[in-house]
Amino acid sequence: MKSSASSSAGSKARDALLQEARDLRSRQGVPEALAALARLQALHPRFSRLYQERGHCHVLLGDASAAIDALREAVRLNPTLPASWDMLEQLYRMLGDTAQAATAAAHLDTLRQLPPEVVVANSLLADGDLAPAEQVIRDYLRKDGDNVGALRLLARIRKERDAPAEAESLLKSVLARAPDYHAARLDYAMVLLQRQKHLQARREAEHLLGHDPDNRDYLKQYGAACVGLGDHEPVIDLYERLLAGQAQSGTEVADLRLWRANALKVTGRQQEAIADYRASLAARPDHGVAWFSLANLKTYRFTDDDIARMRAAESRPAIQDMDRVYLCFALGKALEDRGDYASSWRYYERGNAARRVTSRYRPEVAEACALRLKRVFTAEFFAARAGWGVADPAPIFILGLPRSGSTLIEQILASHSQVEGTQELTEIDRYAAELCGRDPDCGLPLDPEALLRLTAGEARTLGERFLAETDAYRRQGRPFFIDKMPNNFWHIGLIRLMFSRATIIDVRREPMACCFSNLKQLFGTTNQEFTYGVDDIARHYRTYLDLMRHWDDVLPARVLRVRYEDVVENLEGGVRRMLEHCGLPFEPACLAFHETRRSVRTPSSEQVRQPIGREGLAQWRHYAPWLAPLRAALGDALTGYRD
Repeated sequence: MKSSASSSAGSKARDALLQEARDLRSRQGVPEALAALARLQALHPRFSRLYQERGHCHVLLGDASAAIDALREAVRLNPTLPASWDMLEQLYRMLGDTAQAATAAAHLDTLRQLPPEVVVANSLLADGDLAPAEQVIRDYLRKDGDNVGALRLLARIRKERDAPAEAESLLKSVLARAPDYHAARLDYAMVLLQRQKHLQARREAEHLLGHDPDNRDYLKQYGAACVGLGDHEPVIDLYERLLAGQAQSGTEVADLRLWRANALKVTGRQQEAIADYRASLAARPDHGVAWFSLANLKTYRFTDDDIARMRAAESRPAIQDMDRVYLCFALGKALEDRGDYASSWRYYERGNAARRVTSRYRPEVAEACALRLKRVFTAEFFAARAGWGVADPAPIFILGLPRSGSTLIEQILASHSQVEGTQELTEIDRYAAELCGRDPDCGLPLDPEALLRLTAGEARTLGERFLAETDAYRRQGRPFFIDKMPNNFWHIGLIRLMFSRATIIDVRREPMACCFSNLKQLFGTTNQEFTYGVDDIARHYRTYLDLMRHWDDVLPARVLRVRYEDVVENLEGGVRRMLEHCGLPFEPACLAFHETRRSVRTPSSEQVRQPIGREGLAQWRHYAPWLAPLRAALGDALTGYRD
């Protein structure tokens, strides 16, 4: 995400170019104004007011059709542009299209009934001008603090400004005053989903569907909440229902096919997933995430034509930034599979560089957080809190770094008759944020010292809350369940306070293999942002080792370290060791883990459905000519990871 300073500078440059076009138009320099708007569109293609200005220009040229096209795009991007609706009404009436004129007039009438400040703030929000939009609506709320529409708008702005907790609180207050305000309830469900409160989000979607069972937005929200809960089977048919419904744009078809393919992949229906990924690309050929999703199967092999199409799409100047990032990682994998490691590395490197531009991760923040955790969680701290938390041994926490082999370990343990695999649960991280605050750049605990004030009763309540909130992910009724969130290595101290008997397994992979595997993996949204630069991933690996050594010192014998390479070399020995640590009897099914049928959401989903292999141990060596900086940055971690 861009900083507020760079965003402000970009907005000023954008607005200056728009003003230049307006000045040119006012001086009858319409061709020059249109040229300025073309430059503006290349830089800011979703800026609604440039299309409104283009409409003005075409009106002066007497080209009603071109003016209508420009104005329709303006109101598509930003429905709160009174001038655009006014011009559209007049143009449609001039052309004799009374139906379209009436529609435009209705939109204009709706806007005129709203407070002007609300219209202005909505318009600013639509164009991404978040700070001025918030200022306008807050000024208005000082005069009319009970206006639920204005409060909903403030919530939407706060959500866009990375304040989802405040947005949730605002929307909750709106619904307390206006429980039938369905648009606000949909926003509320979306914020709950963003905050990983999947069960609550699904309940809100179910409430909305009770009023309008065929509403496409409500159905999509329900599907997204089901996916968040790991309930993938129902959404396969739900997305098919949406695809069979009213006519959709190519973009909507592409998204629905992608979402359905993801659910099919997770449930192990790979060939059907591939067909839907292909259908997504048929609807939108440059859909970068669909190309990447095929690559992310790890077992899919691209054709010559596929690679040519991806290369052509990635090289187009007008392609969206994230589509280019997705395509770079997909091409990296496609060319790796063909043994063209030099070309493959160039695409991985290009994708990482583009992705890192929007990353807010700072290695020094993570290192400082580790230091604060070590100062708080001493051996004396735990000795004074012996026996705290819930005694229930049900949770098994598998943690470490991404791409360390944790999905394999989860699949092995979830093949046991007494263990249920769930997914990468976010509850522990959320509790840590509630107690300690969250660093805005890295999402790490801001004030671990706050845990010094936690009482025994509060620790127990947190443990009970975790068991209650994760119950939605447990469907098999087995006595043990797995939380496979790698980032929980930051929260081992909190986990120990919450559960006196919880099992914790640290999965560790050789540093060159682990770091390279992360460098060539694109993670969703803002997850794992330390993986997009050689120095960042190396420093993060070293910080992880440092913090894990601390947990081993202050909580001796509580965390079982499992080296991925050891499990590959001696599967049965590794399985017996893990089961003994969990207090479980040996079962042969754990050796045949690839035959276990269950939903797997991580990038390794297809790999763990195959027998264990050695091919992942040294893949990084193909890229050794370009990984010297990584080796240097890792330093003594290259051997120290074994300690």
